Amino acid sequence: MRTHHTRRSVLGAGIAAAGTGFLTACSSGGATGHAGPGHSPSAPPAAPRGYIAPYDEEVAAAEAARGNGPVRTVRLTATPAPLDLGGGVTVKSWAYGDALPGQEVRVTAGDTLALTLSNHLPATTSLHWHGLALRNDMDGVPGLTQRDIAPGASFTYRFTVPHPGTYWFHPHSGVQQDRGLYAPLIVEDPKEPLAYDREWVVVLDDWVDGVAGSTPDAVLAELSGGMGGMDHGGGPGGGHGGHGVPAPTKPPRDAGPSRMMTGAASDLLGADAGDVAYPHYLVNGRVPADPSTYRAEPGERIRLRIVNAGGDTAFRVALGGHRMTVTHTDGFPVEHVTTDALLLGMGERYDVLVTAGDGVFPLTAVAEGKKASGLALLRTGGGGAPDAGVRPRELAGKLVTADRLRAARPVALPPRAPDRTIRLRMTGGMAKYDWAFDGRPYAPDQRHPVRAGERVRLEVANATAMWHPVHLHGHTFALGGAASGARKDTAVVLPNGRLTVDFDADNPGLWMLHCHNVYHAEAGMMTVLGYRR
Repeated sequence: MRTHHTRRSVLGAGIAAAGTGFLTACSSGGATGHAGPGHSPSAPPAAPRGYIAPYDEEVAAAEAARGNGPVRTVRLTATPAPLDLGGGVTVKSWAYGDALPGQEVRVTAGDTLALTLSNHLPATTSLHWHGLALRNDMDGVPGLTQRDIAPGASFTYRFTVPHPGTYWFHPHSGVQQDRGLYAPLIVEDPKEPLAYDREWVVVLDDWVDGVAGSTPDAVLAELSGGMGGMDHGGGPGGGHGGHGVPAPTKPPRDAGPSRMMTGAASDLLGADAGDVAYPHYLVNGRVPADPSTYRAEPGERIRLRIVNAGGDTAFRVALGGHRMTVTHTDGFPVEHVTTDALLLGMGERYDVLVTAGDGVFPLTAVAEGKKASGLALLRTGGGGAPDAGVRPRELAGKLVTADRLRAARPVALPPRAPDRTIRLRMTGGMAKYDWAFDGRPYAPDQRHPVRAGERVRLEVANATAMWHPVHLHGHTFALGGAASGARKDTAVVLPNGRLTVDFDADNPGLWMLHCHNVYHAEAGMMTVLGYRR
């Protein structure tokens, strides 16, 4: 019989135990179908009967319709590396090169990106292009759209980049994203309508890997109550970050009506802000005691591209002394709204404009419900830096959430009744760590069918006591099932709440839909939308 504790009381103990060797990396073993050293993986071995496979002619035709612009060639290496987080904190982790975040990739919409990923890790890996409506065989999901990239092997991702916006990339193998394997992808608009002087890319993260001997895999094992957690191609050591002991939850109630994301910081996302109390929260790879600094001139107009690359943390973000004008969410433009603060679930992105004041200003990212924060600085003049724990008053001011945004007219979905409705129920809890859709953990052969040309409505009911950021691969959807809803690929579903979105089935293949809490996804809260012939 296992003794249960409250979650928060044991998370610190988990790191201490990791330092003594109690938490060790675990996996159910390497995945099948590895490519040999120096070779690229082929497509998955069998095409699903009746469904369009990632490498079929329909996928090639959709890619041809996107055009074939100038080729941008990039080489990337996934490798073990020591990472300096600042403030005397150095950890051993995995990264793209030796930087955190990895080196930004910047292209122009319409370009052909040819990025070769070399795997120098001791585990299989992959690379997913979060938010892009790219060709299906380049989506980077082992066992569904490609084989794993074996240690010592490489794979070239080549595709047309269709839409401008703020995106990012990370593995889709085990819980590897919760290490240092992520980087921003900025797709510039050749007809950029915004006017600004400078651009500041801001990447938020929660960090545990290499702290007191802990690893993301050890965290997943502890959350799962042992050596649990499925291996989707991560191989030994291929897991997400975090650590904690599962605590019992109340039985899930039936999902009620949608709740607006309003309220105090302590209850904005419900009683459970997340599974993991991380030892560090980072902005652009730095701890608050030694923050990164962005320099500009007073009066300059700055575009901030903000990405939440965290594994288990929502961030409330504010720039002290400034108001922000929201221009985009998840890469797509919205009708401009001015706000004091933003809330980003894992995987979400926001673009905002600010006019820089004169002085030194804190960009604070509060880990919602976790009583900690990350920090970066905007410096346009002299003066001392604020304390690491600074809380600008804007954090308690007006908060804009995605449900309050409207799509800019050029990207709004044309009004249309849905041809098909897919209803899903999010299930599971902390006691058994059995997160899933409809009580069934992920299996790649379980598919929800759609057909090309359909307007599809997704209705997701959250029957759990925790919030979940839902991410759809290969498409963007309109929030609220309304044509005017903000166009997004990741959206928060509150505890016992509902999410309704519409999208056009215009990108054939097999596409993941999953919770972007890396631990919930790896426990089983993933499913597949498949295009029927």
